[in-house]
Amino acid sequence: MTKPTESELEILQILWEHGACTVRLVNDKLNEKREVGYTTTLKMMQLMFDKGLLKRDDSERSHVYTACYSQETAQKTLLELLTETVFGGSAMRLVMQALGNNKTSSSELQEIKKLIEKIEKEKGGEQ
Repeated sequence: MTKPTESELEILQILWEHGACTVRLVNDKLNEKREVGYTTTLKMMQLMFDKGLLKRDDSERSHVYTACYSQETAQKTLLELLTETVFGGSAMRLVMQALGNNKTSSSELQEIKKLIEKIEKEKGGEQ
């Protein structure tokens, strides 16, 4: 997977949320946050298609785009890259930084604890 830019991630988020979309719909969604010209969105999506980030159905007059990768796959790939390049491969440093810099809700902490317990049980079964 090619590492998407920040602007490309915005477009991918829209496609992950809404599924297959025309350039017009993606542009309308982008314009809800900030002003972006239609031709800019079109060019970005064409470049993303060329990079292998998007698929394009051109069987209709308006081309319809979808993401080549699921949100989960992209998150996993980018997180692995971030962990390796910024945190020296240390998941602990990544998690400590994330928890230390953000206001984590009680419910999020409970979910994190459940995940840790699940991982510990799985690791215990391997030995």
